Amino acid sequence: MPILYHHPMSAASRFVRLILSEYGYQPDLAEEQPWDKRKDFLALNPAGTLPVYVDDSMRALCGAGVISEFLDETDGVLKRERRLLAEDPFQRAEIRRLTEWFMQKMEADVTRPLVRERVFKLQMRADQGGGAPDSKVLRTSRANIRQHLKYLSWLAGSRTYLAGERLSYADLAAAASLSVLDYLGEVDWSEAPAAKDWYQRIKSRPSFRPLLAERVRGILPVSHYADLDF
Repeated sequence: MPILYHHPMSAASRFVRLILSEYGYQPDLAEEQPWDKRKDFLALNPAGTLPVYVDDSMRALCGAGVISEFLDETDGVLKRERRLLAEDPFQRAEIRRLTEWFMQKMEADVTRPLVRERVFKLQMRADQGGGAPDSKVLRTSRANIRQHLKYLSWLAGSRTYLAGERLSYADLAAAASLSVLDYLGEVDWSEAPAAKDWYQRIKSRPSFRPLLAERVRGILPVSHYADLDF
């Protein structure tokens, strides 16, 4: 049975979980605290980052980008209209551009710092960097959310899906990131109605159900988190 090493508040891990579910995979989930730097985990991924996917042959694939490309090459090409990367090279480039936007730029500007300050630091020991949240980091990250929501709203308002006419990696990357922020109550949906309508559609997909049912130890989600009509 394949194994996915993940953390429930890792946007990259959620992205890969959504892909696997859309393609009909149900790997075993192994929650990993990357700051623990476990010897066995570092043997799989010396970088110590999430997610890590171990296939049936015990081969480890490290990182959301690597895993998503592998899954497209091995499974996506057989899915026809359900493929999460387009057949057209230019369309594939646009999907990859937006996936990178949400998995790298938004991750650096918003998701990673907020999750670190509000979740990870509560679970880390002092010698690992744990402690009280940094208010300056929180303010900066929250200010950055507005710019990303504006861009997401423009994409959602001008296209059927974020990268075109079909569901793609771009939608799953954006939804994975937003679901983390929404869990923490960091998204003001009243400022982004087009983004909210798009997110409701993605959130209603069967692949999203496990994420909506999941809870993080010691941190409850906002009341509307699991509601499909919010």
